[in-house]
Amino acid sequence: MSFASVLVATPQSMHFRDALPLQSGASIRAYDLSYETYGQLNADKSNAVLICHALNASHHVAGVYLDEAGQVKDKSEGWWDTMIGPGKPVDTNQFFVIGVNNLGSCFGSTGPMQINPDTGEVYGADFPVVTVQDWVSAQARLLDALGIQTLAAVMGGSLGGMQALAWTLQYPDRVRHAVVVASAPNLTAENIAFNEVARRAIVTDPDFHAGHFYRHGVLPKRGLRIARMIGHITYLSDDVMNEKFGRQLRRNVEVEAGASALHTVKSVGAYKYSTQDVEFQIESYLRYQGDKFAEYFDANTYLLITRALDYFDPASEFGGDLSRALAQATAKFLLVSFTTDWRFAPARSREIVKALLDNQRDVSYAEIDAPHGHDAFLLDDPRYMGVVRSYFKSKVAV
Repeated sequence: MSFASVLVATPQSMHFRDALPLQSGASIRAYDLSYETYGQLNADKSNAVLICHALNASHHVAGVYLDEAGQVKDKSEGWWDTMIGPGKPVDTNQFFVIGVNNLGSCFGSTGPMQINPDTGEVYGADFPVVTVQDWVSAQARLLDALGIQTLAAVMGGSLGGMQALAWTLQYPDRVRHAVVVASAPNLTAENIAFNEVARRAIVTDPDFHAGHFYRHGVLPKRGLRIARMIGHITYLSDDVMNEKFGRQLRRNVEVEAGASALHTVKSVGAYKYSTQDVEFQIESYLRYQGDKFAEYFDANTYLLITRALDYFDPASEFGGDLSRALAQATAKFLLVSFTTDWRFAPARSREIVKALLDNQRDVSYAEIDAPHGHDAFLLDDPRYMGVVRSYFKSKVAV
């Protein structure tokens, strides 16, 4: 098989012995960061693009994995493979792209599932609180180790967009361009509320054991399932849910209803309801997403990352004045939002645009009329891809 046009990904890991000071006042030492790189770093190391991931993603941003026989593993594409690769909007024929798994995650970097070197036991609930700013500090250390002083661009969607924004504030001299997609300068109260309901689903699961479920040989899967279902509802638009599922019953439900033993239908007034647990297609879809998520994601990681989302608010140090907060940024910006994204609505991106324009910064903004809700930033919309491609070709090109 020829892989001339296929990006093959190779996971890597880097160990850091020096302690990383955290915003909480704690620190973490002897930690690992998992990462992947795509493309080639040029001679003057000026073509590096850092990709920051969202809540449940990882360092596996693009490309595919190969099995022992050298064949492409099924469903091994990176989470932003539509965006990054040879000839794609972020072209790995031109740019050296880096994906890093954040501290506290459960995909290889040190997190709650790993051993605490100070105790010899699994961190569990004792893993320190981490923030978006802490992740950026850890990413900067990785770039230092790779010999990369300045990024051609830092890019991310959703929580990843918050990290990209934080980069321009913490290390303004190290970032030439920032691409912030479907993101916000902070979470609304409604978003924090959704995160809290999801966290309560996890911590009230009888198998949670105050975050030390590893010691008990169990996993709080029920709580994780519900948390994922709640989150997934917020990632989709009403239009998409109606188009994909509407009020459709699962196939054979009505047949089963008449088949006696498998399904019992009762009457209440003019309505009939069923004792079957899952009837509607949307219910089945959410159960599937929840079950799948609970098999691979760590509960303590979910708590950590949603808290980091809640805490992010660069304007808080400036009396809520975002314009003053973003005065520190010197990078050029591209912001992208999607009309049906109600979790990170276009108005939130426009807040960032206005604050940057208040500081006379170079800003490009695209608002894409897409029906897919928040998930649109992961999808292959030609207008969206065209905007990013044009920006990287005309402005970021080195």
